[in-house]
Amino acid sequence: MEIFISVMLLFAGIAVLIVIHVCIAGRVHRRRNNQGDHDHNHTMVTISTEKKTMSNDDLKRLPCFEYKVAEKGNTSSVDCAVCLENFKMGDKCRLLPNCRHSFHVQCIDSWVLKTPVCPICRTCANPTSQDEVV
Repeated sequence: MEIFISVMLLFAGIAVLIVIHVCIAGRVHRRRNNQGDHDHNHTMVTISTEKKTMSNDDLKRLPCFEYKVAEKGNTSSVDCAVCLENFKMGDKCRLLPNCRHSFHVQCIDSWVLKTPVCPICRTCANPTSQDEVV
């Protein structure tokens, strides 16, 4: 008798999980359908016009600077998101103009030549490409 009750509770639990899954999946499906054609078309235009590569000339146009510590009392360290190393005084760094994130020059150069997006926020790293996508 105890085994029968345990099996019934197991099936009841599975049934509850299935109902919850169907409710959540249905809500997500309805939300996607209710977004409208305008948002969907805008996404398609953005994907189709985004520049997939970055040339060495585009790379040279990205701003560079030498890293300096702002305040001596400031103990927070700033890391390069590509190599995960702290910036040190005098390191050559590059600023991505669209999102204002900074990285070591050699780290971000190799990154954007492969994938021309910011490794932190996925904003397009090429300033001319960002202006074209509206």
